[in-house]
Amino acid sequence: MMTQLEWRKCTTKDIDALRTLSIETFTDTFADQNTAEDLAAYLDTAYNYEQLREELKNEESFFFFLQANKEIVGYLKLNIGQAQTETIYPDSLEVERIYIRSIHKRKGYGSEGITKAIQTAKALQKKSLWLGVWEKNERALAFYKNQGFTKVGSHSFFMGEDEQTDFILLKDL
Repeated sequence: MMTQLEWRKCTTKDIDALRTLSIETFTDTFADQNTAEDLAAYLDTAYNYEQLREELKNEESFFFFLQANKEIVGYLKLNIGQAQTETIYPDSLEVERIYIRSIHKRKGYGSEGITKAIQTAKALQKKSLWLGVWEKNERALAFYKNQGFTKVGSHSFFMGEDEQTDFILLKDL
């Protein structure tokens, strides 16, 4: 059976599913390299209902679920304008979050996310994509390099009390 992929824009009605998916995928990705306390503190801040509701209501942020045969396998969060976590690239679209459920990794869904980000950026007349990725996330760094991103800088990212370094990657469109 051929997999039918579909991107569905999230609304505030999706907050429970988005929160569950966010916590699941972030934990799967980063739990092994961080303390339980720092991870819990981050999850409590980034993915609480109030925070997610505000992000979903922000007209400069866009959340999408990726569905494969109607099952949610991952999600994407894109930002423009003031919603960007950094305002260093005003003509860019930020890929703030791109997460695929562990059981669905290595099926090309991450590449589908980059394709969706490029389509969205072009529709919004943006000239590039940018994102931050943890310097120790070697799998993600290799993926983004393969997608045509190059390192242009770095910034701090706080996982609870732990200050970490994210590389800033840029892809011209």
